[in-house]
Amino acid sequence: MEPRPPSPPDVRAMTAELLALDRTLGARHAAPVALRSVRAVEAAEAVGALGTAAADPADLADLAEFFEVAAWILFDAERHGPSYRLNRRALALTRRLPGEERSIELLVLSVLSMQQAHLMRPRASLRTSAAVLAGRDLPPRVAALFHVRQARAYAQLGDGARALRSLDTAREMSADGPSKRDPAWSWWFDRAELDGHHGLVLADLGDAEGAAALLHAAVASDGGPAYRALFAADLARVLARAGAWRETDALLSALAESAPRMGSVRALNSLRQAVAAVGEGRRVPRALRGTTEDLAGLLARELPRGRPGEEEVHHPPTEPTESR
Repeated sequence: MEPRPPSPPDVRAMTAELLALDRTLGARHAAPVALRSVRAVEAAEAVGALGTAAADPADLADLAEFFEVAAWILFDAERHGPSYRLNRRALALTRRLPGEERSIELLVLSVLSMQQAHLMRPRASLRTSAAVLAGRDLPPRVAALFHVRQARAYAQLGDGARALRSLDTAREMSADGPSKRDPAWSWWFDRAELDGHHGLVLADLGDAEGAAALLHAAVASDGGPAYRALFAADLARVLARAGAWRETDALLSALAESAPRMGSVRALNSLRQAVAAVGEGRRVPRALRGTTEDLAGLLARELPRGRPGEEEVHHPPTEPTESR
């Protein structure tokens, strides 16, 4: 009797588990599960237990969503090599779907554009976002999201006028709130998200005061996914680089309490940058130096440098394929 072929993995259940982990605990804790799940799915593909060559569109959509969720988690965990690879897999799968079912392609491209900016590749980020904005009639919230991606790229290139125009457009397009055309995946792009990214753009442009005000607003918003701790860490970094020592000390003291529960590796790395900025500062109060020394020790324990799988930060080998 021939051995029974293995049962295909339940991709939807895996995706739901990853989403729940990411929302509650963050990427730091979800990344190992994401990698195990990806290995299980790819092993099933290798032995034919999970076929994609002539798969039903619904199955392709489920698989694309799974790879994209895993890619997002690995991005927030600073695992950019596997994140990029899985985003490319998700993108290839979405482009085999009927046109009306391809909205997740836009999510993949938005993450790719953000990843490129995070890795300081603004021209690549700008190409990705510009191709999407030029190519189709987008729902308002999605269009606003890609204008935000454009703004960050322009800011990194030093083009403040275009960056601010892109932000103005994003605010205009999202002023009326959600629309019926917005895809379900865009739920997280709300006022707090826009404020936070607006603040990051202003920080890139050297407007520390404006950046701090918007990041304060984003941090003050209740709810939202776990990765939004990033905005608080970025606020600390902005304040430290501006030499606002009293505000920096108050915020870093508070963040030291929450850092062990912080699930975003990007946020923890931003805290490291804030600590470094204090270390390079002048006339830093003794109390703040003590705070940063304690926080540096905590960060070393929570996210040791050189731990296998952590801080895998490198440039993807090729450009992503933009939206068609």
